[in-house]
Amino acid sequence: MIPQDFIQQLLDRTDIVAVVERYVPLKKAGANYQARCPFHNEKSPSFSVSPTKHFYHCFGCGAHGTAITFLMEHAGYSFVEAVKELAGQVGLQVPDDGSRQAPEEETRRDKLYERMEVAGRHYRQALKSAEPAIAYLKKRGVTGETAARFALGYAADDWQPLAAAFADYQDPLLVEAGLVIANEGKRYDRFRDRVMFPIRNERGKVIAFGGRVMGAGEPKYLNSPETPLFHKGRELYGLHEHRRAIQGENRVLVVEGYMDVVMLDQYGVQNAVATLGTAITPDHLTRLLRLVDEIVFAFDGDNAGRKAAWRALENSLPQVRDGKLLSFLFLPEGEDPDSFVQAQGAEAFRKLCDKATPLSDFLFAELGAQTDLSSQEGKVRLATLAKPHLAKLTQAPLLARALHRRLGELSGLDTPGPARAARFSGKPAGRAQPAGRAAVQPSLWRVLLQAVLDNPSRAARLSDLPDSGDIDAQALASVAALLREHPELSRPALLEHFRGKPEQAPLESANSATMNWGAEEDVEADFQGALKSLLAQAGGSTVRELSARKPSELSAQEKARLLASLKNRKPA
Repeated sequence: MIPQDFIQQLLDRTDIVAVVERYVPLKKAGANYQARCPFHNEKSPSFSVSPTKHFYHCFGCGAHGTAITFLMEHAGYSFVEAVKELAGQVGLQVPDDGSRQAPEEETRRDKLYERMEVAGRHYRQALKSAEPAIAYLKKRGVTGETAARFALGYAADDWQPLAAAFADYQDPLLVEAGLVIANEGKRYDRFRDRVMFPIRNERGKVIAFGGRVMGAGEPKYLNSPETPLFHKGRELYGLHEHRRAIQGENRVLVVEGYMDVVMLDQYGVQNAVATLGTAITPDHLTRLLRLVDEIVFAFDGDNAGRKAAWRALENSLPQVRDGKLLSFLFLPEGEDPDSFVQAQGAEAFRKLCDKATPLSDFLFAELGAQTDLSSQEGKVRLATLAKPHLAKLTQAPLLARALHRRLGELSGLDTPGPARAARFSGKPAGRAQPAGRAAVQPSLWRVLLQAVLDNPSRAARLSDLPDSGDIDAQALASVAALLREHPELSRPALLEHFRGKPEQAPLESANSATMNWGAEEDVEADFQGALKSLLAQAGGSTVRELSARKPSELSAQEKARLLASLKNRKPA
């Protein structure tokens, strides 16, 4: 593990503007720098980089993060690789965690990449003389140019074909990379007698393989296992090859099989990706929604396809944002994207995509099929079924309100949408809002969280706040607890500390909102106002609790709490 104080030192020394500018041309815009967002297709710049906050944020697609995040999301680095890259730029040596094996761990990933590249070359070479595999690909319609573009290969029908590629077949890294299986003292190749599809990360490095049987046999597709290089819930087949086309079209097609991606590409549809034997995940959606405004999920039209589409819908709801379009395409019976594009051509397939069913229509069609809307009971059941799904639309308040209205029309019931955020301002009365600021103000908890991110020393003034299930309140409590132990942590170091933890999303969301702040923003006044209001709420709760008991039943400590709470209460 890389020490937290080193991450802080690294981010403090790193010029995020210089890091981003290596990939994206930036222009000065006030205190910040702007550009057209590298994560999605846009005509006017909405991507902002703050040299003082050490943070970037796109007001169009929502992409945001530190210099480490940028290298991970845009350049395809792992966390450790990003840290090492930045450390090299500022002349720092990445420390180890004190373990004797730490130096070996630093080079382990590089060695795993090397093994995967060697295996990929071996499979490609083996395909050239594998007549059954060549005949299979020709039968499927795959040309030699397409096979070369996707670096297709072949794993021979033998127990240890990779022994010819590696001088040391006993190398433990072959097992760790998922290429070889070690079982009860025996070692053998994971992939045998399969057409091989290399899976690449965004930097173009081979991180895994998918093997496809050529005849009868199960599983039809065999993927590499989870390894230090490969996490199937994050990676998408074809994203490396199609990233530029996806951004250019501002639309991505999510299909179910490698061969669908390959054949669509061959016929000119070069904006498709495939999940790797799993349903669409939040990580998949986050990556795709940063690239495009539209996602089309393509499924077979049978029951299995509709079930898979429903799983995709359920996983998509928490990730959907206003302005993004998610839709579902169901192929004609007996067809998949591969067979359809070969029979009908690319233009016919694109027209199918244009007519895909929007997420909202698919949602209500599936739920409506589970009830009888001709009866009042059926209408109530529809509302009961729909509300938990609509509640997941936490990042798309406008869409949520629209769907609540539609639910009301379908059910004939009053189904109020999510409540608007309470208005709050700790600013003196009569002070004008900065131009462009939204009329609806953040919650009290969000105001405190933003103020602490702006100046972490404010955390020392947080005490006796009420308990709350609010996600911002819980993030604030975690940040305050961390800062009590490490008061020296800066804003970027705080954000990196909570990477991959539940606090990451609310922290990054709160921090992104501060990118709009101007010099006139009175953060301290907001902080004091929000803190006073929450303490008053806590005091009111304490007064009600303790006042309900007899004075003789109160301890000296409880009496002191009651007196303090009475002082903090707002006047009626």
